[in-house]
Amino acid sequence: MVTLRINGKAQQADVDGNKPLLWVLRDTLGLTGTKYGCGIAQCGACTVHINGKPTRACVTPVGSIGNAPITTIEGLSADVSHPIQKAWIAEQVPQCGYCQSGQIMTAAALLARKAKPSDADIDKAMTNICRCGTYGRIRKAIHRAANARA
Repeated sequence: MVTLRINGKAQQADVDGNKPLLWVLRDTLGLTGTKYGCGIAQCGACTVHINGKPTRACVTPVGSIGNAPITTIEGLSADVSHPIQKAWIAEQVPQCGYCQSGQIMTAAALLARKAKPSDADIDKAMTNICRCGTYGRIRKAIHRAANARA
């Protein structure tokens, strides 16, 4: 049995400590906003925050998390009011949308540590893969969110 602090709530899961966080979130706890993409931490579709840092959930064993707070896309805001979510909608970022929860979580972590990121900062931080190629809209949305927060 593991106890995880997810989106501000303690949640228990009867799973092996080696099980990847992604599958505990999706299959055990029903938090399906975090997506499976590649399973090898390359694409970023599974990005969540652990202790505020973007983390690939597909390769993070639940037993390694301890008491660290976890934030999923469901916990970013209850009503899509986070500045990055608003900017994503305003800039019409998603095309197919599959990678977007991971993209949003990565962008939110970037803005939490750097209020006004440059294009170079965005390029360095946003290592998630978007097969639809919406990188230009992603960059615009991050700048929009940064300006809205200022």
